[in-house]
Amino acid sequence: MLLNFSGLRALVTGQGKMGIGWDTVKALHASGARVVAVSSNADLVSLSKEGPGVEPVCVDLGDWEVMERALGSVGPVDVLVNNAAVALLQPFLQTTKEAFDRSFSVKLLFQVSQIVAWGMISHGVPGSSVNVSSMAAHVTLPNLAAYSSTKGEMTILTKAMAMELGPHKIRVNSVNPTVVLTAMGQQALSDPEFARKLKERHPLRQFAEVEDVVNSILFLLSDRSAPTSGSGIFVDAGYLAS
Repeated sequence: MLLNFSGLRALVTGQGKMGIGWDTVKALHASGARVVAVSSNADLVSLSKEGPGVEPVCVDLGDWEVMERALGSVGPVDVLVNNAAVALLQPFLQTTKEAFDRSFSVKLLFQVSQIVAWGMISHGVPGSSVNVSSMAAHVTLPNLAAYSSTKGEMTILTKAMAMELGPHKIRVNSVNPTVVLTAMGQQALSDPEFARKLKERHPLRQFAEVEDVVNSILFLLSDRSAPTSGSGIFVDAGYLAS
C-alpha cells in the first residue's frame, strides 16, 4: 500500500537512533512530507542528512516551558506522531520517585498535542495524530509499573482527544505494539529466559519489528483511515488474544 504525504507537514517526537520515531521520520519524508523531528537525543542532527525536508528540533522533552517555546515557533502541522517515551525497569515496590517522575515527564504528549491541535484549528485544516502506546497499557509485565501507567494514561487520552477534537476534523488514534526490537525493547528482553517465555505467549511466536509499527502509524495518519478516530491498532502478534 503506497501512501502519499506530499504537501503535508509532520511533527514526530522521540528519535532514539534506529527506533520507531527515527524510522517514522524517514518514512514520512520518503512519502513526500516535510518533517519536524523533535527529540532530546543528540543523534537527531543526523536526521537532517535525510534531506532538506527534515527539520530537527533538539529540546528537553521533560521541560514544559522549554517545549512550549520550542514548539510555539514551529508553525502549522498537518500530522503528529507522539512517540517520545522512556522505559525504566523497576519493580513496583522499588520504583523510585526519580524513575516515576522521569517516566511521566517525558510523556508530554498532552502539551505537544495541545500546541499542534491549536495550530490545526487556527489554520482551519483537518489533521491526524497518532500516539505510540503499548500493549502494556492493557496487560501487566514485570518491572514496568511506571511505564505501563504512562501508556494507560495515553490510551484514555487518545479517546478524550478524539472526542473533543473530532468536531474540528482532527482524528486521533494510537498504535499499541508488543515488545519492539529497538534498543529500549532489547533492554526489556535482557533476560533470555524471560524473552523466550514471553515470545511463546504470542500466538505468532514473534515480537514486532520497527517497520511493523511504522506501517501502522502511516496508515492511521493517512486518508486511508479517514473514518477512524479514538481507536488503537494492536501490533502485538496476537498477544492480547492469548
